Amino acid sequence: MSDLSHALNETAEAVTEALARLLPEPMGHEGRVAEAMRYACLAGGKRLRPFLTVSSARLFGVEGEPALRTAAAAEMIHCYSLVHDDLPAMDDDDLRRGQPTCHIQFDEATAILAGDALLTYAFEVLAGDATHPDPSVRCELVSGLGMAAGPAGMVGGQMIDLAAADNELDLAGITRLQNLKTGALIAFSCEAGAILGEATPDHRQALAAYGRDLGLAFQIADDLLDIESTEAELGKAVGKDADHGKATFIDLLGLEGARDYSRQLVDSAIGRLDSFGKGAILLEEAARFVIDRRN
Repeated sequence: MSDLSHALNETAEAVTEALARLLPEPMGHEGRVAEAMRYACLAGGKRLRPFLTVSSARLFGVEGEPALRTAAAAEMIHCYSLVHDDLPAMDDDDLRRGQPTCHIQFDEATAILAGDALLTYAFEVLAGDATHPDPSVRCELVSGLGMAAGPAGMVGGQMIDLAAADNELDLAGITRLQNLKTGALIAFSCEAGAILGEATPDHRQALAAYGRDLGLAFQIADDLLDIESTEAELGKAVGKDADHGKATFIDLLGLEGARDYSRQLVDSAIGRLDSFGKGAILLEEAARFVIDRRN
């Protein structure tokens, strides 16, 4: 097993344990929504965003509960977005991570509430004293995650994505869509470690820029997998973008052009890490992993 594979697995296990501790246990009349929250978050996944948070925090000597709580909050936001993306009003998917989607396993109303609960609970976790002793640091984390998840980030990108089925987007338009929908949360996940470590503005900006490049490369890889992979490999339906008439990087650049662009983005992302030296080797390897993965 490579150092990166070991680190990804180790982080995934630690963050999954943190999520299991933090998420409410099903009990009482509201127990069904707690069960759905746990179903959405504990069903596996690459845990890439938590890995980026934990790895960036380690650059500044931050480990343990602060890094894990921040990573778990970012993953809650990611999982909420998947629950809502899968709903009939959005992408209408029946399968996620090889299992029935949340609204299929439970029902649409419960899935909506579970997503809402994960979204709001993520901020409660960040605001807790155990995340960082300095309230100003916690405020910065809350503010940063709010921007990444809201209308200037993931939600805004999803709105553009829904509208794109009826509006032709050029390269700049698709880039903006994916910078918001996918890149904003990835960029926050990278910068969050620097916020926890009370790093210099230059270091924060470098990690956020690394995350933005990585987010675009990740999305291009997703676009390629949607065409070239199988449902068994991905654990979800394939060919969805074409079915929904959504514009992708591949539509504009072609398969090889999209691959070339993803490699350029990875090179750019790695270049952002120069000031961290050998301490950022896992982040460099993660950038390469993003475009080489098969699911």
